[in-house]
Amino acid sequence: MTEQLYFDEPFSFEFEAEVTESRPLDGGKFGVVLPRTYFYPTSGGQEHDTGFIGEARVVDVQKNGVTIVHILDHELSPGVHPARIDRDRRFRHMQHHTAQHILSASFLEVADIDSLSANINGDTPSTIDLEVGEVDSETLQRAEEFANGILFENRTVKSYYITDEEVASVPFRKRPKVSGRIRVVEVDGFDHTPCGGTHVTQTGMVGMLKIVKTERVNQKLRVHFVAGTRALEFFRQVQTAAQGAALLLDSGLDGVVLSVERLQAQLKQMQHKLEDLTSIALEVEVEKLITNAETVGKFKLVTALFENRPASELRALADKLRRESMVVVLLAGFDNTKLSLVSACASDAGLNARDLLQKHLAPFGGRGGGDAGLAQGGGPADEKIVKDIFANTKEYLAE
Repeated sequence: MTEQLYFDEPFSFEFEAEVTESRPLDGGKFGVVLPRTYFYPTSGGQEHDTGFIGEARVVDVQKNGVTIVHILDHELSPGVHPARIDRDRRFRHMQHHTAQHILSASFLEVADIDSLSANINGDTPSTIDLEVGEVDSETLQRAEEFANGILFENRTVKSYYITDEEVASVPFRKRPKVSGRIRVVEVDGFDHTPCGGTHVTQTGMVGMLKIVKTERVNQKLRVHFVAGTRALEFFRQVQTAAQGAALLLDSGLDGVVLSVERLQAQLKQMQHKLEDLTSIALEVEVEKLITNAETVGKFKLVTALFENRPASELRALADKLRRESMVVVLLAGFDNTKLSLVSACASDAGLNARDLLQKHLAPFGGRGGGDAGLAQGGGPADEKIVKDIFANTKEYLAE
């Protein structure tokens, strides 16, 4: 059994670790057991601590029943070693875990929406899953503002233990799922939650909280938020991005949105013009290809090979070409690794574009599909395959 010292002394980051057991693990790692530890193991939605025991790096901490196993990057012999917990990582987790309690309670306070689960991270946004699938922006803002109000009041956060008999006397936001010795984390005058995580001792130590995004996950709404040190980093990133955008747009920060909207409108206009010009260019290209079409029996055969031309353009070009009487079209595009092929037949040609496509793809194992008028496919190819792609086309027309 490992005594869990982090519950009562979450700000103890250095201690003398007595290694009583050491054993090899998969992947070149080693697991050590201490009779007493300040290293927090992954549990209750909160990630594990990292740090050092002696010269060995603690890369993971796992709870195995009543024993806590410290996963090290190399072997460490039994004995007493100086241990150091990564303070920044632990403190981020403490800030986020306390912020999570307050945010969950705030949603319940302002909108009567319960939280079903949470995930506490230090380097990425933490999350809570709400019992509803959608929340409007006004409710999100109200919950965020209420939570920050609790943080700014610098309320005391304390933890203590109760027995089963005392459960009814505590105004829990969520009833305990365990029995016996139950740990309670209380935000003074606001929230009581059964919890086995690490927390700050005053809400002001969290600083502030910011909801950064939401997403729907299995009929639930997942709320991503940052707090404390991570919130400061988030705002720095936002500020850097906003100032960079303002510089590029030659506007102040308050004019970024308006400038982007104006650019979007201009881009849409240019896209429409480009589409018109592309259509004109395709018509000119169609005329040129028809003029240079090879007469094969009763058919007008159009074949062409292009470098790095999108299959969508090949398809659009073939669709225009097949409107000409007795035309048979085979257009290929090659990007040095993959060959794209489009086949098209005029309605009066009496040929099946899909069958014609399959005959050209079969020699190199290409795949595709379509109908009698237009078909498309392709596959990995080398230069030899590309060079010979139309070698048997005339024979296929005669079959």
